[in-house]
Amino acid sequence: MKALIQRVSHASVSVDNECVGAIEHGLLALIGVEREDDEARADRLLHKLLHYRVFADEAGRMNHNLQQADGSLLLISQFTLAADTRKGLRPGFSSAAPPDDGERLFQYLVERARGTWPHVATGRFGADMQVSLVNDGPVTFLLESR
Repeated sequence: MKALIQRVSHASVSVDNECVGAIEHGLLALIGVEREDDEARADRLLHKLLHYRVFADEAGRMNHNLQQADGSLLLISQFTLAADTRKGLRPGFSSAAPPDDGERLFQYLVERARGTWPHVATGRFGADMQVSLVNDGPVTFLLESR
């Protein structure tokens, strides 16, 4: 699994002009599910999402994680993160999980996140979503759970 994370001061996701998820201070995580992914990889990714140190400590250094910063987590499924872009001028999606598997693993990740951390919001799997965010820093990282 992959997660493109952005430290945000605000982020929201809308479907059909209705806000379905929003957070203030925290992480926006765009989640890509690949064919070989399973629950163990989702668990490893969740651990990284909650513990990756991207928030400033008292000295202004990135030493605090989401939990230490008391931040929120906005999880949004984005199958295009699984694209193969190494050759040509058009992305290939053969490495992306089939929709049913992708949805199952994304929902598993969401349930585990909500069971571990109280401040979790989501988009809607498979929907045409509009994402709005204020990237704090900017701080953006690509996390992988291989």
